[in-house]
Amino acid sequence: MSQLREYADEAAQPSERPAGRRLTIGWQHAGRPASLHEHHQRYGPLPGSGRRGRGGLVDAVAAAGLTGRGGAGFPTGTKMAAVASRRGPAVVVANGMESEPASEKDQALLARAPHLVLDGAAAAAQAVGADTVHVCLDRSRTWQVDEVLRAVEERQQARLDPVRLLVHELPRHYVASEETALVRWLNGGEAKPMTTPPRPFERGVQRRPTLIDNVETLAHVALIARFGPDWFRTAGRPGSPGTMLVTMTGAVRDPGVYEIEAGSRIGDVLALSGADQSGSVLIGGYFGTWHAMADIAQLPMTPAGLRPAGAAPGAGVLFALPPASCGITAAARILDYLARQGAQQCGPCMFGLPAIADDFAQLAAGQPKGRPLQRLSRRFGVIAGRGACRHPDGAVQMAASALTAFAADARAHAAGRPCLGAHSRRPDSAQPPIPRPWAEEEWR
Repeated sequence: MSQLREYADEAAQPSERPAGRRLTIGWQHAGRPASLHEHHQRYGPLPGSGRRGRGGLVDAVAAAGLTGRGGAGFPTGTKMAAVASRRGPAVVVANGMESEPASEKDQALLARAPHLVLDGAAAAAQAVGADTVHVCLDRSRTWQVDEVLRAVEERQQARLDPVRLLVHELPRHYVASEETALVRWLNGGEAKPMTTPPRPFERGVQRRPTLIDNVETLAHVALIARFGPDWFRTAGRPGSPGTMLVTMTGAVRDPGVYEIEAGSRIGDVLALSGADQSGSVLIGGYFGTWHAMADIAQLPMTPAGLRPAGAAPGAGVLFALPPASCGITAAARILDYLARQGAQQCGPCMFGLPAIADDFAQLAAGQPKGRPLQRLSRRFGVIAGRGACRHPDGAVQMAASALTAFAADARAHAAGRPCLGAHSRRPDSAQPPIPRPWAEEEWR
């Protein structure tokens, strides 16, 4: 897919450009990662610790109101303060795994502005008292690993960073990007989620206080370090300031990664990509929720704004499903994938998700055994909240929303009337993307 969508005004400095033009500066014109020299031309050098050092940057990020851009949406300043308050040297982890198949924003960011991410990681490390930054990447994306390593080498040659930057290649699994899975892998274990407490900020990598942030979040930290919290708040809404990267795909004219102001209306965001707004949309990724576009078009793309609809921005994914497509079939594809992606550490992953995926497959094919809708209702209640991690909960949320959004299709399939798309073997660009199989037994 992914074209990179940018709002460009190359003559102005970042602090002078329109509020929505920040992370994507120069992406389309370069068509490659910015060198360190090009990066400094665009943004200027990162201020030293004398301007926004330990404590100063933590306060600035908190004042900016930056929230995590990886899916959870937790206040970044609060996370930084929690790590900075602990005793002993800390660790920073830059999460670039992006295991969400419908998302490409982090890949796009690292492919065009790796130094902005590394600036944010190094600045955050100094602010919380860390001496090491671990950059975690998907080992199947060899091009990405090579580009980030080149960027790190540039910085080392320039003697730019007072902290160590270490790049790691982790196995590709949906749950491998979960923060406790990163800690477990960096400590020599498998890339599988762990139970909490302790939380990583309490005891994480090498039993040290650990700050884990998504790479887009860290890129915003780098901008706040340069231009301050007041500038950051000139974009977005008071309760959701700044900009965010959104991946738009499916039934859209121009799929790609877009930078939008936080709080933009869903309908306006979809219009940027030329989406058919008479269909349905999956908001937030494969742990997200399905909705008729008409029902949510006027809602702002913020956690508070989407909460009345039972939705959340998640990892900034909008997957548009055209009116002629079957949502039950689309949900069945996702559930089949998620059932195979669990860590197999608890009953809900080992037995519950495969059972739900099988029920949806029966519905999609119009070949139900017994009463699948009633079975699914019972299974949702048994599985939700009982997994060793959030994987079962996310899958159940998406599945339940599909039965609500596509209730008429679900009833028709349960009565033995499948749609034409259920038996099609042809690839369909308007179907949710499913990654090619990875070595499922490889967790280390």
